Amino acid sequence: MVEFIGNMAAVLTTTAFLPQVIKTLKSKSTDDMSWSWLLMFITGVFLWLIYGLSINVFPITAANAFTFVCLVILLFIKVNNLFKSR
Repeated sequence: MVEFIGNMAAVLTTTAFLPQVIKTLKSKSTDDMSWSWLLMFITGVFLWLIYGLSINVFPITAANAFTFVCLVILLFIKVNNLFKSR
């Protein structure tokens, strides 16, 4: 039961982030995302990913790997928008 709860938490928190990524990909707008939020979130998720790998727990590793990829996509769009606006 505890493993099921962990798996569901990983699936829900990870997939809840996906609509934001899709919206950003469609709109190409990252104006509402602060740099500090994005960098802090990427760092935190990366550390969770390292933690999940180090203790070999699949839900933590998979959820944070997926979220990390989503955040890198958002970071790429934000950086790209920064250079386009100059």
